[in-house]
Amino acid sequence: MLKRKWFLYLTEFFAGMSVMAIELGASRLLAPYFSSSQIVWTIIIGAIMIAMALGNLWGGRSADRNPSPDRLYGRLLIAAVWVAAIPFCGKYVIALISLLLALLAGQQFLIWASLLSCLVLFVFPLMLLGTVSPSLVKYTVNNLGESGKTVGELNALNTVGSIIGTFTPTFLTIPAVGTAWTFLIFAGILLAIASCYFLFERRGRIRAAVAAVLAVIFAFSGSTATFAFTGGETVYEDESIYNYLQVTETEKQISLSTNVLFGVQSVLVKNGKLTGMYYDYALAAPLMACGRETPPRILILGFGTGTYALSCRRYFPGCTIDGVEIDNKIIELAYTRFGVPRNAPDLHVTEFDGRAFLRGAGRYDVIMVDAYRDITFPFQMSSVEFFSEVRDHLTENGVAVINLNMRSQKENSIGDYLCDTVGAAFDRVYVADCEGNREVFAFSDGECLSRFETALAEEEGEFPQMMRKVNRALTPYTPGKLLLTDDRAPVELLGMRVIDELIAEELTYYKQLLAGHSVPEMIDLLTE
Repeated sequence: MLKRKWFLYLTEFFAGMSVMAIELGASRLLAPYFSSSQIVWTIIIGAIMIAMALGNLWGGRSADRNPSPDRLYGRLLIAAVWVAAIPFCGKYVIALISLLLALLAGQQFLIWASLLSCLVLFVFPLMLLGTVSPSLVKYTVNNLGESGKTVGELNALNTVGSIIGTFTPTFLTIPAVGTAWTFLIFAGILLAIASCYFLFERRGRIRAAVAAVLAVIFAFSGSTATFAFTGGETVYEDESIYNYLQVTETEKQISLSTNVLFGVQSVLVKNGKLTGMYYDYALAAPLMACGRETPPRILILGFGTGTYALSCRRYFPGCTIDGVEIDNKIIELAYTRFGVPRNAPDLHVTEFDGRAFLRGAGRYDVIMVDAYRDITFPFQMSSVEFFSEVRDHLTENGVAVINLNMRSQKENSIGDYLCDTVGAAFDRVYVADCEGNREVFAFSDGECLSRFETALAEEEGEFPQMMRKVNRALTPYTPGKLLLTDDRAPVELLGMRVIDELIAEELTYYKQLLAGHSVPEMIDLLTE
């Protein structure tokens, strides 16, 4: 096979392709546990660069000491089996690492847990792939006079493979067949390349056969495994270009989780009633803007599965709603799983970026901003410039309502930054704190609160009762100088501080629970 340079070049091409595919798959595997924030991406990229550097050193020295290509293609067999095992073993490795860190770590749990998970799961196979380029240089350079040309060709093929490996998972395999099958497809490619070598060299066939059997076993086990542990029955799990998606169902409700560490993005109560949670607080905004006299015109930036829109249609007959959601698969879930009607004349959903949509939008009585998820805050929808655009697209008595999705008791938290930023764009800002979350109401019309109270004066029932609860929770907010701008918005570092607080609270409970128990007893307690 070494006489067939095309085969060696093919090896270089698919090695580069597989590295990028594994990197993108890693982000999706970690997302349900650690989010898909820039922090996690930085950890993934850093770990992969470390792995490739170590692999380059290892591959070059190994090729000099023992130039037999059997070693290189043997390493590719190991890498193929390892990658095939990731969909099956990944979540258990992550859970074990998280449990150990829960007992040992204090601050920055998210960083350490995601880093160690990435190192354990991905560094070794990527280090093996990192040995490919220096090893192939050893086998392909026939004379020093052409060494530069040969090395250039190998690097070019590796780069082209990396480019294709970047686009293929994002636009083809992950949306079409999911993250698990993406790992399995590229494990199969590596297995095929290595097996072809041993087949045509007529040696090492048993080694290749064992690797193939192991890969098939892992493929069968991992192709149907769910990525995340859930609190209900998983009725849907998929990946889109933007998100890992998981829908769970219990007797009372249906919920959607995306790339988050805590909580869910949408909750639909099956009996049609309110959730009684912060999801319902934003329903106060239409009453502030229009009372009961005029059906409001509503814009939802971050439409999700449409649960807020469904509530608005139920409690504000005659309202018109525009929803904006960047993820087409979430829009489809809204129709197929959460009961949003297709082609309803009063409800129009657009697949688009929220801020970009605003530039061509008209004016609304209510603009709901619900695009924040744990530390994956879109910075472009967190700035003074963005909230100024929101203000400019409201009517004179219009209200902006922002679901912050997290709240901290400490000063200078991300909630303080966002509230100060909203206050820089609006004359009046009120907050309603609720169960670890915060709803922010911003407006310029001084009659909004009196209009809200008048609308509730004579009404009875579940909805007015919830709105009175919101009214009691409303507190005027005095903006400070903690502003986020398009140029400087460190939302993920600020969000990570809140995550650390939440984790620390949970860890304190579990540390007390597990104190004085053996490891088997700890496992029994955690799985009860």
